[in-house]
Amino acid sequence: MRFIVLIKQVPDTGEVKIDPETNTLIRAGVPSIVNPFDLYAVEEALRLKERLGGEVVALTMGPPQAEDAIKEVISMGVDEGILLTDRRLAGSDTLATSYSLASAIKKIGDFHLILCGKQAIDGDTGQVGPGVAEWLSIPQATFVRKINSIDENEIEVESLWEDRIAVYKMKLPALITVVKEINVPRLPSLRGKMRARKYEVIKWNIEDIGVEEERVGLKGSPTEVVEIFTPPPKTGGKKIDDVDQGVKETVEFLKKIGVV
Repeated sequence: MRFIVLIKQVPDTGEVKIDPETNTLIRAGVPSIVNPFDLYAVEEALRLKERLGGEVVALTMGPPQAEDAIKEVISMGVDEGILLTDRRLAGSDTLATSYSLASAIKKIGDFHLILCGKQAIDGDTGQVGPGVAEWLSIPQATFVRKINSIDENEIEVESLWEDRIAVYKMKLPALITVVKEINVPRLPSLRGKMRARKYEVIKWNIEDIGVEEERVGLKGSPTEVVEIFTPPPKTGGKKIDDVDQGVKETVEFLKKIGVV
């Protein structure tokens, strides 16, 4: 079976700088890591490979330095790694990103399951995984905490929601996004680190995956960040020592805003 894991290199710092002209992250010179949620997806793919056989392919999109992210997951046991890198991809929003990744997956060829982290810590949208599934017209399940069963034709998963656990059964190929409850990611082995050091990452540009420049990058991104600002600090609440008075004022406030 073939498992594809989507990973992302994200800034490893709280001092993120923004380009004032494009309102996008400035990544040059900023220490980076593999998105932590993606490591759970990598681990789950490796466990599936160990149980069922096959191969794990990691795919990421980013600048040349994102090669380090590929090599990190190679050291964990991933078989192949592909970096989709092209200056024309810079500034892609989640629509353009998911379109580009889906196009790269089509070039990879047949697969059984795509695994992603539930979201990236730099954007926090959780949209790219589901977007890829839509572009590929395959079933998807998000916030997966457990894979109950899987074979070459079908998968059953448990998804973690706020007030319940949902069980989904889907035909393969499919896509899932996973939460941290699914496993504990392994540490790279010495043999894995040695292999990663020598590994030649596969690199593709937009011509390789057959996409048009107008559909990627800032040109192909309908989402526009018009302003970035720090929200004002929260002000202190009103303190009422008398319980009866507190209840009365609370009820009146709720009536005023239309809650009761």
